[in-house]
Amino acid sequence: MTGKGYLLDTNICAFYLRGKYDVDKCINKVGWNNCFISEITMLELKFGAELSMQRDGIDRGPGLNRFFDAIGVLPIADAIDLASREKVRLRLAGTPLSDNFDLLIGCTALVNDLVMVTDNIKDFKNLQGINIENWIVRSM
Repeated sequence: MTGKGYLLDTNICAFYLRGKYDVDKCINKVGWNNCFISEITMLELKFGAELSMQRDGIDRGPGLNRFFDAIGVLPIADAIDLASREKVRLRLAGTPLSDNFDLLIGCTALVNDLVMVTDNIKDFKNLQGINIENWIVRSM
């Protein structure tokens, strides 16, 4: 897993923040400087933290901000043209993505030549040319 760059999907980040599935060990193995998130993932994580705070009163903002400070956050602007083309290609092929956020995250990985790290392979597998890894190992 070394020598490449990785775009971490929102679910991978959530597992990291919850201390689950040894995601911290995977990040440390490849190096923090090789791990990135999309602005969309930042939005989804902030939404989750805000929703949780409304439900349980626990402020997860400080921990989330430390995570954002430690990891590279990539803009989605560079992925918009590719996302538009992929959305059309997938729709015409009869395999549209149901989530435009996942489309933008996946295309961010593609335009930045990064490996997409996700536990939701099905959400990204139809993007042309995407390289996907799943770092999550669930015990039986």
